Amino acid sequence: MGPGLARLLASQPLGAAGAAIVFLLVATAVLAPWLAPHGAKEAAFAPYQPPTREFLFGTDHLGRDILSRVIWGARLSLYVGLVSVMFGITLGGIWGVVTAYFGGAADTASQRVVDVVMALPPIILALTLMAALGQSIDNVILALTILLTPTASRTLRSQALSIRESPFVEAARAVGCPHWRVIALHVLPNTLATYIVLVTVNIAYAIVVEASLSFLGLGAPPDEPSWGAMLTAGTQAIEQAPWMFLFPGLAISLTVFGLNLLGDAIRDVTDPRLRGGLG
Repeated sequence: MGPGLARLLASQPLGAAGAAIVFLLVATAVLAPWLAPHGAKEAAFAPYQPPTREFLFGTDHLGRDILSRVIWGARLSLYVGLVSVMFGITLGGIWGVVTAYFGGAADTASQRVVDVVMALPPIILALTLMAALGQSIDNVILALTILLTPTASRTLRSQALSIRESPFVEAARAVGCPHWRVIALHVLPNTLATYIVLVTVNIAYAIVVEASLSFLGLGAPPDEPSWGAMLTAGTQAIEQAPWMFLFPGLAISLTVFGLNLLGDAIRDVTDPRLRGGLG
């Protein structure tokens, strides 16, 4: 371990803990076919078996191994979170930066659209979209992309407004650089730190929304190993088999906790005004 990395870990111990949790989540998702002792949809065992050496997390009402479903659920949650956030934050960021750079009526009209979307309660908007689109993982990603785009647009627009007035941007325009070149080479790169923080924090948000939609029966299809759907099954048998509710809930909590710790640490490192904090 180099001295620079050691100093970073010492200054951001909570961020390091968050990074370790996120690394564990990613490793679990990638290695799910080898880590899971059974198939996620394999209903070949006795139902409602409590945790034992053979079934560490017990079995559910259909006789499926909960440990295997939690492991495969990490892959589904990470896939939905990453894809929806990358699309939503990237599209929203480009939208906000471009409209902020040009200003005028286009920027005003764009922000009124953002105001309308952000005025709607996110979970109500997500439920409405899923009711209209239908129950599938791809539609969950589409709904989350629509939810995330306005927030990213508003956040990165505010930063782009100050960047476009910077001397280096004015100098680039003065020497005749086309607008697309100024945006691509001078404005967008200076919003990268904020973009990274938005991506990290909103992956946790996307995972929670996906779990909420699946919990309400409007997210992933019932046979998919979604942590939210597992919570729904667990609530229906919480007295008979509390482990059905416990382990998916712990998986969601630990994942969101780790992602939030990592996002806060990245924000502290990339924002000069927050450096030197407690981490």
